[in-house]
Amino acid sequence: MSAAGRFEELCLPKGEHLIWQGRPEARSLALRVFHVRLVALYFALLLVARLAIGWSVGQPWLGAVAGTARLGLPLAVAMVLLGGLAFLYSRTTRYSLTNNRVLLQFGAVLPMTLNIPLKQVASAALREYDDGSGDLPFSVVSEQRLSYLLLWPHARPWRLNGVEPMLRCVPDARNVADLITAALAASSTPAPEPVVTALPAPQTVRLVPVVATAA
Repeated sequence: MSAAGRFEELCLPKGEHLIWQGRPEARSLALRVFHVRLVALYFALLLVARLAIGWSVGQPWLGAVAGTARLGLPLAVAMVLLGGLAFLYSRTTRYSLTNNRVLLQFGAVLPMTLNIPLKQVASAALREYDDGSGDLPFSVVSEQRLSYLLLWPHARPWRLNGVEPMLRCVPDARNVADLITAALAASSTPAPEPVVTALPAPQTVRLVPVVATAA
């Protein structure tokens, strides 16, 4: 998603411009943050175990199937809840990259903004998935301690001590990583030294005395 997308414009100071803006992909959040596949697998194992137990005690086949069908309701409720959370987190999150910083704006109930100056980014990484989406964590050099709980899910998993903010499940992650790499390189480029050019040596001017003669 480009800067000219569906977000309202950022109020940036003079000299700062927007490079990229985007949000997490809801489907990728559901799969990789809320783990809907693991939840579905858990219920599938429960269903198989229920059928196996009913068969082992001699329960009629139709009765065993009817008993396991009761698991369908909690499975449906879990899928709807997790899918709804993924959609909500996607719609209430905005990631922005400028030539000076990375902004993470998130929070469905309590909106929050994390401002990461590019000069405080020690390193950035990319974890790309098969569908083209990916995670981009940042190692930040800052005296301020970041809270993992406040940042979740926009934090690198299991980094509880050295918390690393992360752009989570962004589409076209490879292109976003290239933009971040270019922005980091530009922000770390030192200012050019002043160019001193040699001026030509002053020419010696010979003064010729002028003698006035009477007419």
